[in-house]
Amino acid sequence: MKVRMIGSVSALLLVLTISLAWSQDPMPVVERMLELAEVRQDDFVYDLGSGDGRILIQAAKKYGARGVGIDLDPQRVAEATQKAKEEGVSHLVEFRAEDGTQTDISKATVVTLYMFKWFNNAIKPKLQKLKPGSRIVAHDYDIDDWKPTTVVQLEPTKDPGIERHHTLYLWKVGIESAQRSD
Repeated sequence: MKVRMIGSVSALLLVLTISLAWSQDPMPVVERMLELAEVRQDDFVYDLGSGDGRILIQAAKKYGARGVGIDLDPQRVAEATQKAKEEGVSHLVEFRAEDGTQTDISKATVVTLYMFKWFNNAIKPKLQKLKPGSRIVAHDYDIDDWKPTTVVQLEPTKDPGIERHHTLYLWKVGIESAQRSD
């Protein structure tokens, strides 16, 4: 009885943590992330921590890209799947409820992240094994000991639709130089 109760409490805390930690990217940030990644029709995008699916859905709508969204929360996955149907891109994208640290991303040419730094660091070895030229864009959280190719600062005073400061990091697999773009 005690073990079962502890397991239930742990599961509840996990669900609460997922629900409280989820934060959606504002659409102007989504647009900039996709532009920074130079998404094209022949890209295969993985969005880790996909939430309501807005990044992947926009990549499919605007560029015709295919991809997979990964989120731990089955409710978010259901919402994203429904939204993809409503937006007419369900033939291009799929959403799965799974642990992004365990997901096989080897087919990705683009990976988008709005995850905490610990997560980005945990998947760094997988990201670095992607095909040369693959692009990774992270929102607000970088990756330790991996210098980004480009860093973009978005500011409310300079960028329409932006309500707070955002930092976007771009890594191009096989390219080591860093530029700053403000």
